[in-house]
Amino acid sequence: MQEQIGKIILDKKHYPGVDLYCDGTIEDEILEIVQKEKPENYRKIIEERASWPIFYHLSSMRENIVDWLPIGKNDKVLEVGSGCGAITGALARKAGSVTCIDLSRKRSMINAYRHQDMDNIYIHVGNFKDVEKDLACDYDYVMLIGVFEYGRGYMGSDTPYEDFMNILLKHLKKGGRMVIAIENKLGLKYFAGCREDHSGRYFDGIEDYPAGEGSARTFSRPGLEKIMKTCGVEEYSFYYPYPDYKFPTTVFSDDKLPKVGELYQNIRNFDRDRVQLFDEQKAFDMVIREGMFSHYSNSYMVVIGPKPNIVYAKYSNDRAPEYSIRTDIVKTETGYEVIKSPACCEAEKHVSNMETLGDALRSVYTEAGLALNKCTRKNVLIFEYIEGITLEEVLDECLCAGKKEVFLALIDRYRKAVSRIAEADVADYDLIFQNIMVNGDTWTVIDYEWTFERKISADFMFRRALYCYFADRKNREEAKEWLKEHYASEDLFAEDAWSKVILAEQEFQQYVQGGYMAASQLRHAIGNPVYSLDYLLDKVGALSNRIQIYEDKGNGFSEEASYYIGKIARVGDFYEFDIKLNQDLINVRIDPCDRPCIVNVESVVCGGEEIASSLAGKGKNGMGAHNGVRLTDSSFFFGDNDPHFRWNVEGLIKKGCTSLKVKLRIEYLSPETAQRLMAGFGLKRKLGSGR
Repeated sequence: MQEQIGKIILDKKHYPGVDLYCDGTIEDEILEIVQKEKPENYRKIIEERASWPIFYHLSSMRENIVDWLPIGKNDKVLEVGSGCGAITGALARKAGSVTCIDLSRKRSMINAYRHQDMDNIYIHVGNFKDVEKDLACDYDYVMLIGVFEYGRGYMGSDTPYEDFMNILLKHLKKGGRMVIAIENKLGLKYFAGCREDHSGRYFDGIEDYPAGEGSARTFSRPGLEKIMKTCGVEEYSFYYPYPDYKFPTTVFSDDKLPKVGELYQNIRNFDRDRVQLFDEQKAFDMVIREGMFSHYSNSYMVVIGPKPNIVYAKYSNDRAPEYSIRTDIVKTETGYEVIKSPACCEAEKHVSNMETLGDALRSVYTEAGLALNKCTRKNVLIFEYIEGITLEEVLDECLCAGKKEVFLALIDRYRKAVSRIAEADVADYDLIFQNIMVNGDTWTVIDYEWTFERKISADFMFRRALYCYFADRKNREEAKEWLKEHYASEDLFAEDAWSKVILAEQEFQQYVQGGYMAASQLRHAIGNPVYSLDYLLDKVGALSNRIQIYEDKGNGFSEEASYYIGKIARVGDFYEFDIKLNQDLINVRIDPCDRPCIVNVESVVCGGEEIASSLAGKGKNGMGAHNGVRLTDSSFFFGDNDPHFRWNVEGLIKKGCTSLKVKLRIEYLSPETAQRLMAGFGLKRKLGSGR
């Protein structure tokens, strides 16, 4: 009835004799890994095999979801649905004892082998309903990480989720906490084009699981609150793991919600391909401004019971172990404090250096008009919590309000500050806008983790700050034009100087990673693609049915006097359609699409006469024009989102022509390709009315 692996007991009293849930041969592969390899080797194995299941079950990043919880050495923890032990180790390192329950013997063996040296883990193998009768009723924590959604499969009753919660609450001691981590069925990523995690179907949770299949169901925040209310739960708090609870880098709370611009790690489809229907960062910014983030967070973490005093946790452990840290914001009786601690023993020296080098920075910064937040040591580093908003946020507010002069004055002040500290023997490499807190006229540096005992030039620090400000932020391009004008004599964004900053940044990231892959790199290695909406529309030919015709009857072209071609024939790679010429027409304009492209005009026939060559200035009747670059007599490049051709048709109509028969081919270009082509043509402006 029992099986021992290392120091861990597998209790099989309620095991049905066969695993009713299995992911197939991949579990054999994972079992072999944990039997033969040490945990410190898992990360390299994950990178080498580039497999989603191996990454999901063995990555230490999974532990982030529980590592921040205030679990103590005297606490008893019940982990329901422990699986392959992705979070069991983190719980066992923090708690006095961990009791696990899982239906699968093979997964329980994986859990046991990877933690076989721990003597405070006990694993029940079997169905929760059967095992539950043998459990104690005095657990300090009951953990359901990615488990509550399977309540229907566990319980099989008419009210499975309420029944599941009520039974678990019986096993919680007074003053204990139940922790639920689960996907939000209204998570923004599902609207943007991620598949539902359990069914693999698009919009399945948003449509409230219309197929009615499968045992898993996720909930919105009101849905979870309704279940808790039915169960008589009165004390609970919501947390928001981001990007989601599986691999969270940040845990927000109602006391510390994300700020505009903070949620940019949104392409995290490790498990399967996805569509990207819109820019999630911009959408998150909007819901944050509207005060709706709690409804659209991708995941929830609900703590039933006393509210933890940690209101925010940020993990910087997707790095080399010696630089892996955690940053918490803790609520105290007098306010808040910021705590930085090593995520593993290898990072203890790195954390200590922050204090030592921070002291060296303080006098340097004072001379530059910068304050440095105070730091004290009590096993961990405790920093003062600085009120205000970051310089990055202030700059964004100026940009949004069109306050050009204020924006540039702030940039000038920053540049003067870094010029004063550039010759010091100690330098903060990461002195960027988001690490400076603005409170009135006081600028306080709140993060100086990457401080080195060496000189860094003022020019480099300034350009790197700008690089970090503009990286992946398309909505800040106007500010770049302000800076080019303001620093016109310096050519601030000169390619040679900019490329040096980019190269240095790549080298710095490699230094921080220590030879390991970042999560974003691993996603590429696993190989599940992201399909943009434009790409999909191109593939199905939908854009071909969006050819727009404008009619000028003497008042110029306008949207009101336009229409879309309804009937388009597809002949090989070409589209064929007719444009009706009414008697009162003067000019006709054809917009083949609304994005950069190359268009090959095979033919334009009017009354049996070919007039396509008029676009090259050779036709005698119905002269044509375009707003692109002519590549050949029949091929044209358009670098912006408004490509078009136009013809004067007055003379053609007088000659009895009643329609234009058009045959053309459209090759769509990415904005990046279009920009490269424009640069190749020597174009420094948007394409206009070229003939």
